[in-house]
Amino acid sequence: MNHPTPEHRNASHAHGAAAASSGGHGHHAPPPAAQSTPPAAHGGHTHTHGQHDRASHAHDHGGGHGGHGDHGVDHTGHEAMFRRRFWVSTLLSIPVLLYSPALQRWLGFQAPAFPGSQWVPFLFGLVVFFYGGVPFLQMAVPELRQRRPGMMSLISLAISVALVYSVAAQILGLGDSFFWELVTLIDVMLLGHWLEMRSVRQASGALDELARLMPDQAERVLPDGSTETVPARALRVGDVVLVRPGASIPADGEVIAGESHVNEAMLTGEARPVPKGPGDQVIAGTINGEGSLRVRVTAVGDETALAGIMRLVEQAQRSKSRTQVLADRAAGWLFYIALATALLTAVLWTLATGFNLDVLKRVVTVLVIACPHALGLAVPLVVAITTALGAKNGILIRDRLALEEARLVDTVLFDKTGTLTRGEFGVVEWQLARPHDDPQAALAVAAAAEGDSEHLIAQAIRRAAAEQGLALPPVEDFQALAGRGVRARVQGREVYVGGPRLLEMLNLPLPPVLDEFRRQAGARGHSVVYLVEDGQVRAAFAVADVIRPESYTAVEKLHAMGLQVAMVTGDSRAAAEQVAQALGIDQVFAEVLPEHKDRIVADLQAQGRKVAMVGDGVNDAPALARADVGIAIGSGTDVAIESAGIILVRSNPLDVVKIFALSRASYRKMVENLAWAAGYNIVALPLAAGVLAPWGIDLSPAVGALLMSMSTIVVALNAQLLRRARLDVA
Repeated sequence: MNHPTPEHRNASHAHGAAAASSGGHGHHAPPPAAQSTPPAAHGGHTHTHGQHDRASHAHDHGGGHGGHGDHGVDHTGHEAMFRRRFWVSTLLSIPVLLYSPALQRWLGFQAPAFPGSQWVPFLFGLVVFFYGGVPFLQMAVPELRQRRPGMMSLISLAISVALVYSVAAQILGLGDSFFWELVTLIDVMLLGHWLEMRSVRQASGALDELARLMPDQAERVLPDGSTETVPARALRVGDVVLVRPGASIPADGEVIAGESHVNEAMLTGEARPVPKGPGDQVIAGTINGEGSLRVRVTAVGDETALAGIMRLVEQAQRSKSRTQVLADRAAGWLFYIALATALLTAVLWTLATGFNLDVLKRVVTVLVIACPHALGLAVPLVVAITTALGAKNGILIRDRLALEEARLVDTVLFDKTGTLTRGEFGVVEWQLARPHDDPQAALAVAAAAEGDSEHLIAQAIRRAAAEQGLALPPVEDFQALAGRGVRARVQGREVYVGGPRLLEMLNLPLPPVLDEFRRQAGARGHSVVYLVEDGQVRAAFAVADVIRPESYTAVEKLHAMGLQVAMVTGDSRAAAEQVAQALGIDQVFAEVLPEHKDRIVADLQAQGRKVAMVGDGVNDAPALARADVGIAIGSGTDVAIESAGIILVRSNPLDVVKIFALSRASYRKMVENLAWAAGYNIVALPLAAGVLAPWGIDLSPAVGALLMSMSTIVVALNAQLLRRARLDVA
């Protein structure tokens, strides 16, 4: 028994033992890679998911950022709004800063004076407030209505108090105004939310990508046998459609004429095209192979299997848990703390000294500095850096909350085909009928005979010969035997290559050694093809979906991080167990139908587990959306990518490990930044309230604002340290 390469040793075939008896492979089906992108752009197909409740997605932050008005609905629009208002407000803030008396004293400069120049901060400050600050007031309304104040409420409180006091100070001559602090606070908060929106932007396109799998048009067969082209949505149950080679099947139906192989990878996630003939069922959105089919429509529209998967995706997205952002929770606490501290300050100082201008300044200072710039930037800065760091490591973060949730995950559920395995066939082992024969010569003859076949198994045999560096002998008289294999003349000898149905056609028995090889290969879920020369079976080749070499290290690293690793597949139990045993996987779910992958995630969650799902097929989309963290392999179908919170650019399971390392590192940095911001408040609020005033230590509004700016610098520098995080797990 021969083993071409070490990593082939423990691979499994996409359809398990059942595939071993499915016959030969003389057909010419396109490789699955060609189907990884939907064949036709979706245009005429009508779809009514526009009412989908986007606000229930993971990016709805609950009472905190969920309170950003409707910003769970259109992240792109909010990102553009925050960006535009940030730049305009920043430009308008420059005159405010230049003509601020406090800044001029501290920095020792004098701005050019002109009649009315003392009103520059007042006028430009009002413009900045109404242009850049009002959106925060609007977004605070839902928080207050829900009685769940968060960042929006705290920002609104600070800028409103700063505005009212500054206007009063300007008009009534109460001293220095807060206009410079007002505009910088608004600018920094706009910057923070622009960064946040850019990072959290999530185009909810999973349903659109599913819809694109459906063809726009179909060829309907008329009673006289002719055909007419009609919109796919015009089909009705009972219609007969013609599906040409390479075309997408427009509706669920039953084959009534013709034979072909249908690539169902976009629905089943499995690599091998499925043979179809009269009486077999076909699924809308799958791709026909080399033959023409006439199909009687049995389901259209919402009744198709594809529509069912679309509903699962929508339901899974709706069921996302409402996760609050740490900064929002901290802001909620600070909102109440600030109000309580301000009230206590007013009462105690009024009782001690009577109500006067100093008491008013202390109350205003407490309310203004309760919302430090640092808190507004603590999380967005880390998110922005995390996003960039992830991209450098092949990790695209579509949903910030998915990355935050990753640190809490205790179970990683991998789809097998195309994720842990390559999603392509490889020759994993072979056996000669006669021990003295040359194994490389047998492989070269088989590869030569398969030279003109485009079948996946033929490609696997040719690939194995190429990996061995074998020179292929010349071939003559190639002939494809539909459903059985191929025939050719190699170096003057008649050669056949095919599966069990080929041997049935030739009426050839298997030698005992090859029969035992077939039995063992079938138990491992491998498909077997045979080489026949001069009327005798000379060799048998086991073909399977090859395990990625990186999968071994990935599972080992995940175990080292304390995570359980599970695998789900539509393969046979034997094929699944073979891969699981080779990789050291803890739990296996085999022979799983597409819709049941979603159910398995839900069952694991019902057991109290935090689940990350890693997949690449359309059938993985509901599970990716249902999971606490959905991770799509970048080479997968578009819908899988659109359903996941995190996308891996490379089809490398080791990058899954990087996700958890990045999640833990970024969370640590968020906590550190929030600790800095909170620490600032712990010190600044009592000082602003005048706790140390009896000892001559008082915090004026201007000094409080300066400390606030310093805390922002500390947080920004600390966030930059995240760039030094090590994600190299190789």
